[in-house]
Amino acid sequence: MIVSHLELADFRNYESATVELEPGPNLFVGSNGQGKTNLVESINYLATLSSHRVSTDQALIRQGRDAAIIRARLEHAGRQVLVEVQLNRQGANRAQLNRAPAKPRDLPRQVRAVLFAPEDLALVRGEPSGRRRFLDQLLVQLTPRLSGVLADYDRVLRQRNSLLKSARAARVPSSGLSTLEVWDERLIDLGSEIIEARGRLVSALRPFVGEAYTAIAGRTQTAELASELSILGAQPDEGAEVSEQSVRTEIDRAEAVAAFTAAIERNRRAELERGLTLAGPHRDDLLLRLNGLPARGYASHGESWSFALALRLASAALLRAESPTGDPVLILDDVFAELDETRRGRLADAVAGYEQVLITAAVESDVPPALAAHTVRIRAGRIVSPEETT
Repeated sequence: MIVSHLELADFRNYESATVELEPGPNLFVGSNGQGKTNLVESINYLATLSSHRVSTDQALIRQGRDAAIIRARLEHAGRQVLVEVQLNRQGANRAQLNRAPAKPRDLPRQVRAVLFAPEDLALVRGEPSGRRRFLDQLLVQLTPRLSGVLADYDRVLRQRNSLLKSARAARVPSSGLSTLEVWDERLIDLGSEIIEARGRLVSALRPFVGEAYTAIAGRTQTAELASELSILGAQPDEGAEVSEQSVRTEIDRAEAVAAFTAAIERNRRAELERGLTLAGPHRDDLLLRLNGLPARGYASHGESWSFALALRLASAALLRAESPTGDPVLILDDVFAELDETRRGRLADAVAGYEQVLITAAVESDVPPALAAHTVRIRAGRIVSPEETT
């Protein structure tokens, strides 16, 4: 799949922008703060319905405007699809597919993209929440219906936490909380489906991560993934040491239901004391290991950077292998400035076969010439014409 045409209106620092994109590599060049990342962020938004830099859509709308529009023409196997989303300050966002009204959640079914940015270093060094978000966004791209499952789980979790907090404030004993059992059952049902799906995803990603890490780092180091599960006693959000009893690659639905049920019963007193649900996919972690050691805390800066990049390249490889819409659009945001010349060449080789690669750089010479065949120059929220660059 490729994005052949992109239009923006009042998105970030763009009053309006129109850019034609080519198959293969496309390089966006401009000084820092001119809007390079904003362009590629817009395409990634169509695929994930979220920004990799901010938690709400409000920051994506140009200052002083009520709405922003992202419109893109996608091409795959001779078929074209026009997708559009309107981000609103007031009211719900709106979407269109081929000019017909659609729901925003329908867009990721059409758009496949994988973005790597400097913020992704937090996938290795940051908190578990970032790694959970990484897995869930990829899950939704592979299986869009899981978006509803994840949303339902979050809703049930909020309701259950609210009940636990009310019970704590009123000092209600657990024997008097019959309503809690209803929420327990729903939490376990939805949560077990998420845990099983994440486990399958981790297993599918593992070989791709190992291959990508070796391709980037240029030496054989064992990069591995596993799931650290709170229903088996893990406490990653509280900084507890990794317990091997809680580490799994995959877990099936029936085993997850049994373990989740036992965890709910085991944690009942503590949950009532704290007013918080202490086990479930919202408390799990993706465990990253390099040569058998947890990458968080043991990997060097260069190793952490390579591991984060390997996670994104592995995601792209998995989408390529399983998606009926062809390759995902691979986006490399300000990546090459962080790499030495040797690793730049390795990365260029690793992405050379993708249908479309979008790259941003402040310094054109940082990017290998093979990836600069089609260059778009950005200045102050404008696409600069060739005449203006001469």
